[in-house]
Amino acid sequence: MPNLKENDLLLRQVLTQTQVIAVVGHSDKPHRTSYQIAQFLRQAGYTIYPINPTVSEIDGQPSFPSLNAIPEPIDLVNVFRRSEYLPKIVEQAITLGIPTIWAQLGVSDPASAEKAQSAGLNVVMDACIKVEYLRLGINSSHQD
Repeated sequence: MPNLKENDLLLRQVLTQTQVIAVVGHSDKPHRTSYQIAQFLRQAGYTIYPINPTVSEIDGQPSFPSLNAIPEPIDLVNVFRRSEYLPKIVEQAITLGIPTIWAQLGVSDPASAEKAQSAGLNVVMDACIKVEYLRLGINSSHQD
């Protein structure tokens, strides 16, 4: 699969077809970027599952300890953890058949990206999902 960061058409397709997003490293602190981006994605109409084993809930929504604990299929994993954690997260995504890995700004691991792409996953590294969503002009119902 191509790196979506290099193909606006495919990037738009992923963002408009995605419905369920797991946010790995979702903070329960409103001043943190992961919290703010997750709130934006909720407002845009996505179903968001926080992944943070250190808290039990975020704004009344259960927080899950890992991707395996989410009770429904996930379309996209949005990663707010340091780059060194990407290999394990990519491995879980491949095992669970999650179609897209999205690592936020400053988060990147070429070996993990290559592994995910070789397994047929869509990959975005070192990019903000909110910035790309807004740049592509996607509306809040994910339809063009």
